[in-house]
Amino acid sequence: MNDEQKLIQPNLFDDSAKSVESESVVLFALGDFQSRGKTLVARQLPLDRLRGAFKRAAERFGMVEMSDEKIAEHLEKLGAKTVRVPNFVAKHPFRVTVSLELAEQAKAFYRESLEND
Repeated sequence: MNDEQKLIQPNLFDDSAKSVESESVVLFALGDFQSRGKTLVARQLPLDRLRGAFKRAAERFGMVEMSDEKIAEHLEKLGAKTVRVPNFVAKHPFRVTVSLELAEQAKAFYRESLEND
């Protein structure tokens, strides 16, 4: 491994490594949600509806469950639209809308993850 590759290769404790793991958890969770026959695309879902999928994804990747804010942040990075609602409206105060492209990406990632086991 040369010096250039060492600069690009993330360490376990680097933020970029954590970001990649978090992105994997989010994609897996969205794919898991769809694999259970739930409609994800083009509808505004309360984050409560997705929490089970995020819990299963975190367990699969051996990570601690992400907070609502972290989930919303990572969803937005991937292109989903999130809207924060007042805390008195919902325990998990976000509404999530996922595009068709992100849903398809999540489905493919989920299938690939299952095949690699």
